[in-house]
Amino acid sequence: MRKQLQQAIKPLLKTLFVLSLVFTLALSHADGALAARSGGRIGGGSFRAPSSRTYSAPGGGYGGGYGGGYSRGYYPGGGGFGFPFLIPFFGFGGGFGGLFTILIFLAIANFMLQAFRRATDGETTDDTGYTSSNSNVSVTRLQVAMLAQARELQGELNRIAETADTNSPEGRAEILQEASLALLRHPEYWVYAGGGTEQARLNSAEAQFNRLTLAERSKFSEETLSNVNNQLKEATPKNALTGTDVDNPTDLFSQGSGEYIIVTLLAATLGKFQIPAMNNVEELRQALRQIGSIPSDKLLAIEVLWTPQAEGDTLTSDDLLAEYADLKLV
Repeated sequence: MRKQLQQAIKPLLKTLFVLSLVFTLALSHADGALAARSGGRIGGGSFRAPSSRTYSAPGGGYGGGYGGGYSRGYYPGGGGFGFPFLIPFFGFGGGFGGLFTILIFLAIANFMLQAFRRATDGETTDDTGYTSSNSNVSVTRLQVAMLAQARELQGELNRIAETADTNSPEGRAEILQEASLALLRHPEYWVYAGGGTEQARLNSAEAQFNRLTLAERSKFSEETLSNVNNQLKEATPKNALTGTDVDNPTDLFSQGSGEYIIVTLLAATLGKFQIPAMNNVEELRQALRQIGSIPSDKLLAIEVLWTPQAEGDTLTSDDLLAEYADLKLV
């Protein structure tokens, strides 16, 4: 009796084993699909701070301009803000009154105002007038998940990547502005958003910025379009849906249906900068306007990343949950 029962169960066990093997293989393909597909990238910048020089008059600054020029006429041998120059300014001499005294006062007031602004922004300068390594830097990440129906957005980002100047500060500011505008034009497709700002000193901000960039790039299985420091690269996606064997049901299962487009904006800026928490549509709109309006003289580096980039590629809800779990519904 027991022997007959074993013989009857054996085919059933074999069937269960085969089914479990097929199921395991299918899940392994699905797990592979959780990684984001093709990605696009636009980036550039340098963490060598732009010059932040103090006021200098034509002819070599205070000493070579106002001080040197006028002192030669009235005080032989005098120069700069030296003692002979300050005497008439404070009313102990003659020859420099009236309009010139007002101009000098305005120049000093402007210098003090700029110094105060740099101090309040956490920015300091060395003796040559350049921003020091102790300057405060804000590293901002803004991420938007949109419905896949916003396919025209991919075309806009592709166009920006193909024509952008990523080598100049003005070009990078324009990239950030254009990418923000592209997102602002499609609010009907916004679903999730996230991000925030981290503060760092200039000498450590680059590592922080690179960490965020690598974290986002690692979510792509391949970068199919990139323009970094004016090096334009384009590749044929290996995993695009148009390149799979549609007769293979495993490929169809692993590809799934495309549901989302994720766009990430990264910016490193001199001084203090902050975006809203983005708990709703209005806060997201405000954050996009803020990051898109950063002036070029404050912008150190940028990255604009999006996935999927290739036409026909997909990003499913499973991908979103696995790789972008910190995003919030807006």
